[in-house]
Amino acid sequence: MNLYDATVPVFTKFLGNLERLLDKGVAHAEAKKFDPEVLVAARLAPDQWPLKRQIQGACDQVKYTCAKLTGKEPPSHPDTETNLTELRARIKTVLAYLETFTRDDFNGAEERAVSHTWMQGKTMRGGDYLDHFALPNFHFHLTTAYDILRHNGVPLGKMDLIGSLPFKE
Repeated sequence: MNLYDATVPVFTKFLGNLERLLDKGVAHAEAKKFDPEVLVAARLAPDQWPLKRQIQGACDQVKYTCAKLTGKEPPSHPDTETNLTELRARIKTVLAYLETFTRDDFNGAEERAVSHTWMQGKTMRGGDYLDHFALPNFHFHLTTAYDILRHNGVPLGKMDLIGSLPFKE
């Protein structure tokens, strides 16, 4: 399997789902007559990142994963978003970045050595990086964003997070 299949389409789908979660958050806030922007700073625990950092973290994981697996430099996003409009723009920027990748870009990605500064000079095989860190970390931030919205009363269900499934007839 080419790692393109486990990255670009999956990240594209779930970032789109994240946009829809935000849509539901805004609709809920409007229905309950509160400013939807309060959700940006909402968090589950005092020592946990707020919604905006969960979204930034999910977006960062997407761009770093695809860049590292293809041997490219990821774009820089300075985490300056302070409102829902800016967070949506961040998601759209990362979605546009995903469109720049082709299946061929991922040739050799499974065996490519991946390193980050936080790895302190160590590397991981690309396939291991994807399976053991990148996908779990992405889904952690995505699920935590879902949980923050749900905790704040947004009527979400599991399928709002999972989204459509690629059924075959």
